[in-house]
Amino acid sequence: MAVKCPLCFGKSSSFFKRKVQEFFECKNCMGIFRDTKQFLNKNEEKKRYQHHKNNINDLGYLKFASPILSAIKKYFNTKHKGLDFGAGHTPVISELLKLDGYQVDIYDPLFFKNELLLKNKYDFISSCEVIEHFYNPLKEFTLLFNLLKPRGKLIMMTYIYDKTIDFEKWFYKNDPTHVFIYQKETFLWIKKHFGYKNVKIDNRLIVFSR
Repeated sequence: MAVKCPLCFGKSSSFFKRKVQEFFECKNCMGIFRDTKQFLNKNEEKKRYQHHKNNINDLGYLKFASPILSAIKKYFNTKHKGLDFGAGHTPVISELLKLDGYQVDIYDPLFFKNELLLKNKYDFISSCEVIEHFYNPLKEFTLLFNLLKPRGKLIMMTYIYDKTIDFEKWFYKNDPTHVFIYQKETFLWIKKHFGYKNVKIDNRLIVFSR
């Protein structure tokens, strides 16, 4: 069955299927996305996120998030304005940055839904383990692009799929809130579509430069 990709609207076909899961792969942007019939409702989704154990004293999480924090500190100083997009119930990234004197707003559609922030412009936007949850990735990436100032950076982290990974055994697909999975080619499509000057991909870290 052919379906439309929610990022680029390209033609997609079944990529992986078993009893409780089906994913499609887009032949245009190479995005891999979950069948919409398997999406959780908002209450189920929020309940699952509330079980995430993110806190500022969790050394394991701090190590996990360190690439995104290092990238922000590499490119920006405390005079720049940032946005922690998709911060979750505990905005660890922004809390750590604020301890170092950074100015960071917090936005999350379920836990910190302040729509007024989406009218601002930012020097940098951080998004740690968020983009795989996008039900409407084209809409969300359009919003993120428009929130950035000229020469701003979108600094994200997610696990990226490539053909060396056995998808059937891959843990990342088993989280029911992971609805859109990216390949390197997907980020190259985003760069070209929105007109970013550059994209750097380093393992789980992706940095778009406007």
